[in-house]
Amino acid sequence: MRKYQILEHKADLKIEVFGKTKEELFENAVIGMQRAADYKPTKQPTNKQLTTKQLKIKSVDLPSLLVDFLSEVLYLIETEKLVFEKVEFEKFTEKEIEANLIGKPLKRMGVHIKGVTYHDLDISQKKDGTWRATILFDI
Repeated sequence: MRKYQILEHKADLKIEVFGKTKEELFENAVIGMQRAADYKPTKQPTNKQLTTKQLKIKSVDLPSLLVDFLSEVLYLIETEKLVFEKVEFEKFTEKEIEANLIGKPLKRMGVHIKGVTYHDLDISQKKDGTWRATILFDI
């Protein structure tokens, strides 16, 4: 199963994300968002330079949780200058996430993402049990 795909959009950045579970969907949304925006980590020969950031999010529902989660990741990218390659969830419910984000130092940003939007936001579970989401980012 692919993790994400970049969708065509005239003015902004739009991706479709896939996952076997909601947790995998959210992790793939982080990866897809960064890769679609062409955020590049520094090349590092060892894992000694990996950084872990803890994140706690509470929202009113699953779509809001996804927007809030990705918005917080964007904030950490901007302020901590990190690219996140892995998400380890300690708690995951329809309204709450506690997770550790594991990343490397940011080398460069391609497209600057201003924010995660609710426009065209869609999260659904397919008949086979897998999850998909469509997310639009303001650039």
